[in-house]
Amino acid sequence: RHPSQLYEAALEGALLLVVLAWAAKRFGFRRPGLLSGVFGVGYGLARFSVEFFREPDEHLGYLFGGWLTMGMLLSLPMIAIGLLLIARARRTPDSIPA
Repeated sequence: RHPSQLYEAALEGALLLVVLAWAAKRFGFRRPGLLSGVFGVGYGLARFSVEFFREPDEHLGYLFGGWLTMGMLLSLPMIAIGLLLIARARRTPDSIPA
């Protein structure tokens, strides 16, 4: 058994906070949607990776050949939407001068 709650706290809490702080300092709020996209991708990736250490839901088990759980499946749209937000933010010009 793994202490998956501690893994989640480390990844979704501490590491994601550091990444968001770095992105806010580096890019600021000049590009609308960029920090939201970074959060979505970071949170989705953290949730997806922690699911490898958790027991799958008893009533669902593993999906799609025995390696994907419902938590992983629900994290994929979050990652995709985050990537779309980042792509859209990179295409728009800076809204606030540096």
